[in-house]
Amino acid sequence: MTSPDALVRVATARGVTTLTLDSPHNRNALSTPLMTELLAGLAAAIADDTVRVIVLDHTGPVFCSGADLKETAAAYASGTVPAALLGDVLVAVRECPKPVLARVAGPARAGGLGLIAAADLAVCAAEATFAFTEVRIGVIPAVISATVLPRLHSRAAAELYLTGDTFDGLRAAEIGLVTAAVPTDELNAVVRRYCDSLVRAAPAALAGAKELLRRPAAADLRAELAELTTLSTRFFRSADGVEGISAFREKRPPRWVAELDSSSSGLDR
Repeated sequence: MTSPDALVRVATARGVTTLTLDSPHNRNALSTPLMTELLAGLAAAIADDTVRVIVLDHTGPVFCSGADLKETAAAYASGTVPAALLGDVLVAVRECPKPVLARVAGPARAGGLGLIAAADLAVCAAEATFAFTEVRIGVIPAVISATVLPRLHSRAAAELYLTGDTFDGLRAAEIGLVTAAVPTDELNAVVRRYCDSLVRAAPAALAGAKELLRRPAAADLRAELAELTTLSTRFFRSADGVEGISAFREKRPPRWVAELDSSSSGLDR
């Protein structure tokens, strides 16, 4: 059970674990305590074989305002800035073997954009706003660039990094920061549909597909194809591959779908 004073609330239903940033008093800023709890929630969801999908959600009107600047200012006295832990969070989300979907109902700034970009899928309200505000306070979006820049079109990245200007959800989808921008009243339904699709996939296949998405471009195409052919054969011969093909031929749900309670997606609001 999640502690009443937790900064990240955890709920699991029908294969979906929702990690909800719950620090609205500081607009869900990425404080050390919040990031520590988020890492713990991710680790627990990864270790739980019943969990197929992880959703990053939030309470309050703001998804995430970025770094906790009050904490950062206090850290100056010790000569440190708590940026390394943000890197740990971004790695944990990006390299999570299970699909991670960000549900963004409100504004995100700076580090919050790094978190959104680290997720495999991100659905935002069209009215949500975003900005890389770092240059306006004399710093740069260094750590989050590891997840943000691979997502963004290069011209858009240059414009938004250098100006710090605010943009809306539709622009965020256009430039690749989010998967889709939808009207606020449709946000939950779209997130639910994605989750319902994701839980139909074999867990090992999802992890394998995520590894494919992270593969760097190959210098030698023939060598790459040979390696990928071997990988494909391994999955076809795996227990999940045999089960999935058998289920398709027999017109029945594969066992990983049958295991789930079909009554609810766990995302009803």
